[in-house]
Amino acid sequence: MGQEGPLAGITVVALEQAVSAPMCTRTLGDFGARVIKVENPRGGDFARHYDDVVGGLAAHFVWANRGKESVALDLKTPAGIDVLHRLLDRADALVSNLVPGAMAKLGLSARDLAAGHPDLIAVDIDGYGSGGPLSHKRAYDLLVQAESGACSVTGSPGHPAKPGPPVADVCSGLYAALSVTALLYAKGLGGPGRVDRAAPASVPASVSVSLFDTMAELMGYPLTYTRHSGVEQQPLGMSSPAVSPYGAYPTADGQTVVLGTTNDREWDRLARELLGRPDLADDDRFRTNAGRVEHRDVLDAEIAAWCARHGLADVQDRADAAGIGNARYNTPSEVLVHPQLAARDRWREIDTPAGPVPALLPPPVIDGYDPPMGAVPALGQHTNAVLAELGLSEREIAALRERGAVG
Repeated sequence: MGQEGPLAGITVVALEQAVSAPMCTRTLGDFGARVIKVENPRGGDFARHYDDVVGGLAAHFVWANRGKESVALDLKTPAGIDVLHRLLDRADALVSNLVPGAMAKLGLSARDLAAGHPDLIAVDIDGYGSGGPLSHKRAYDLLVQAESGACSVTGSPGHPAKPGPPVADVCSGLYAALSVTALLYAKGLGGPGRVDRAAPASVPASVSVSLFDTMAELMGYPLTYTRHSGVEQQPLGMSSPAVSPYGAYPTADGQTVVLGTTNDREWDRLARELLGRPDLADDDRFRTNAGRVEHRDVLDAEIAAWCARHGLADVQDRADAAGIGNARYNTPSEVLVHPQLAARDRWREIDTPAGPVPALLPPPVIDGYDPPMGAVPALGQHTNAVLAELGLSEREIAALRERGAVG
């Protein structure tokens, strides 16, 4: 076991549902923070019930909620709110992504928290940000991807699609986690690896991250292109409107190879060394990337014809020898047994209420630090233990439970 994580000693309270805030807090937990997930005693995080494929547990919930402690509180009761405030008195950060207006109704607006918990970092993830015509709307990953234009540049012409992974949720969660770590640094807080320095006199304590703003940022290239060209770029499936050749091609053995070039030198090598076609390399139509994009259909037909005469392994060996970027098109079943993950020992076993299950390590590899990879909690599993830390006796906890304030 490696050293303590960089956020060891930091406590994060989460009022979260679905993916965006859970991904934020799971990321903070991966770096060593303690995450206390406050859930409604009646069902908890609704992502617990999306499906039951993981031994009765939902795949989304298992993915985004390892290493957390579940405390079941009814925040519609004064006693439940009182317990929450006692938790916040000891916390460093609060992360939430409730429906618009819910935090204010609970007396937990940014202004309320600044008054009652001035040292707390409060991060709210919402759909569209405050102050706009859509600010009142519920926002889910698909809805924001559609609103932001992401679906219009995904798929194929006339057939828009949502990108498979919930990128609006995940990226908003990661921006929120980055905001927490930045403010912890500004406050001079952090784990054993932090730099000792004096905290500034005034540090912002409130952060908001919207899914729409996040997706607008991720749409930076197509938005910039359209603003300055007036052209609405069309989706190209597994290709790119920016460069050519760049795409997926069936091989002779029924597989699919993905080949990519990003500059003129790579294109020259692909034509001469991989395809054995110096005539294509010397063709004036293809000398520049702009020309290759304009004549994409011609190049794709030539490359597809060549790939159709060769097996996947042969194509990839030749592409590697020529210094051409390449990959194999894989399905999730194939990624589960991917040799790159196995060779680098990227899988771990985590505990869940349904028993041990495999889980991937988080992407950052920090020298000397093993991420905790804690258990996925059952609803309310840690209620008694956490409330006891707050100084409540067994009798007081039992009384709260009888009143429905805790679960």
